[in-house]
Amino acid sequence: MELQGKKILLGVTGGIAAYKAAELVSRLVKEGADVHVLMTESAKQFVGPVTFQALTRHQVYDDVILNEKEGQIAHIDLADEADLFIVAPATANTIAKMVAGIADDMLTTTALATKAPVWVAPAMNVNMYGHPAVQNNLHILERYGYRIIGPAKGHLACGWTGAGRMTEPEDIAREVSDFFTQKSLEGKKIIVTAGPTKEALDPIRFFSNHSSGKMGYAIAEAARRAGAEVTLVTGAALADLSGVTTVRVTTAREMYDEVVNRYPEADAVIKAAAVADYRPEHVSMRKIKKSDGAMTVTMVRNPDILKELGVRKKDQVLIGFAAETDHLDENARKKLETKHLDLLVANHASDSFGEDTNKVTFFFADGKEQTFEKMPKRQVAVRICDALADLFEMSEPSDR
Repeated sequence: MELQGKKILLGVTGGIAAYKAAELVSRLVKEGADVHVLMTESAKQFVGPVTFQALTRHQVYDDVILNEKEGQIAHIDLADEADLFIVAPATANTIAKMVAGIADDMLTTTALATKAPVWVAPAMNVNMYGHPAVQNNLHILERYGYRIIGPAKGHLACGWTGAGRMTEPEDIAREVSDFFTQKSLEGKKIIVTAGPTKEALDPIRFFSNHSSGKMGYAIAEAARRAGAEVTLVTGAALADLSGVTTVRVTTAREMYDEVVNRYPEADAVIKAAAVADYRPEHVSMRKIKKSDGAMTVTMVRNPDILKELGVRKKDQVLIGFAAETDHLDENARKKLETKHLDLLVANHASDSFGEDTNKVTFFFADGKEQTFEKMPKRQVAVRICDALADLFEMSEPSDR
């Protein structure tokens, strides 16, 4: 879990978007964060404290005057122990208080006392957000060193449309994970391939495989969060990733061209795509009609992208994948050697295709092996990026 051991304070203020704070808490807790919620009185008119207490397994702080344990002062202890303080949603009223240094509730008092980074996610009517007073206050908070997240544009609860929507919990949680992720791949240019390729038989039919692309996308996201400049070459029909250059392809030859052309400028390639080894020798321009007899399709080899990268390899780090149905270790070691890889990630096909989890074994060029238990593909991706960072470190010349 990426936020394990991180103590995050979440300040919830009195706006309709307070319901989104519950989802944000849930996401942060799932990532391992120790979340403590501070609520204003007006926030409790929208969401009850018991909701946050159930999600965090901690009491909710809504009053500076609390019956504390001897020697403890709640707002100071929370402020001192926090790794991050997020105010979401942040109303115009609370933003103004924070600018002026007013400390008249638990949230604003703790915000003044903390030395942790403070993030503010505004949520209000579009006209309120655009008011010069609010804009000036947000600029002042930025000068204080606070980070302003959003707001997003869209339909608002008040009926207006425009800027003022609180940034979605999923996006805030992603920003939090990015913030705490070690930038072990800072400055590196990495190509990641993902998904299946499709080889046309006629305008209607094609040959492909069961790859979803989820593993490659998870790797691209993990590499970006680790500081890399990522290009994702994909045949999967998944949404583009923020901060990642996405190049969409259909066939194996298209993927070959895109990857090989970018290879000289890359520091590493992680080839997670399930590329078709063969394609029909002839592609009909019209739909092939069924007949009474059997149908024979002659297949020809597609270019071997990974083999070509291995041949052209200079100082790049090259990571490949192998999804096998049998003889996993034997096939993995053979592919590792013949393709001149630095690392091969192997798994049984049944453990991965179409799933959100994977069970993999790392085979390194130096003979080392590392087997992992089944885990979410996001976590597998982090392990791969960690291994990549180690490979970069080992390849750098020593100062000794």
